[in-house]
Parts: sequence; structure tokens; C-alpha cells
Amino acid sequence: MAKRGGFPGGAMPGNMNNLMKQAQRMQRQLEEKQAEAESKRAELEAKEFKASAGGGAVEVTVNGKSEVVSVALSQEAVDPDDIETLQDMIVAATNEALKQVKAAEEEINEAASAGLPNLGGFGF
Repeated sequence: MAKRGGFPGGAMPGNMNNLMKQAQRMQRQLEEKQAEAESKRAELEAKEFKASAGGGAVEVTVNGKSEVVSVALSQEAVDPDDIETLQDMIVAATNEALKQVKAAEEEINEAASAGLPNLGGFGF
């Protein structure tokens, strides 16, 4: 009586063996990319981003964790009769500095996924 199912001698056919090797190689590449991205994220967190508004009247510094580190105001920016303009300049400079952080984060994420295969609808 003939055996049903399985492979002769219990060995995987060549294509399955190649597929397993490819999957292992992809796993190593993914791990390397993730380690590299984590290193770059740590560097990013230590970095500072500056932006100014009002022709340099307001300068805001944020770190790579999107935390405001400092706000510098020139004497000309401080007009007790026009607080709203000062507030607007602080908001504008802060938003610009945060955009710089986001752009740096996106670069790291793109680099982390560069060269990896698109796994389509598998949800990985």
C-alpha cells in the first residue's frame, strides 16, 4: 500500500528549503534594520531642533522627544500692549521645530523599512 501525504524520507522538497532560507534571511535583515532604527531613534532623542518666528524675535528649541527645551524672546518681541502677537510667534516657532522632529522621525522610519519586501495583506 502506498504512503499518503508527506514527502519521501521525511525531507522537505528543494523549494520549501529555499523558502525557509529566504524567510530566515528576511528575518535577519528585519532585525538588523530594527536595531539600526533604534540606534538612530536614541540619537534623535538627544538632538535639539530650533526654529524661530517674527524675524528671529522668538526662538524655540525642542528635543527629539518633542519636548520644548527653551524659549528665547528678544526685547522687541515683548510689547505689553500686543501680547497676542508674541503668543502667535511662540506657537509658530514651536510648531516649526516640532515639524523638524517629525521629519527626522520619518527619515528614520523610511530607512528602517528600505529594502524590505512588501508583505502585502498579511498584516505584518
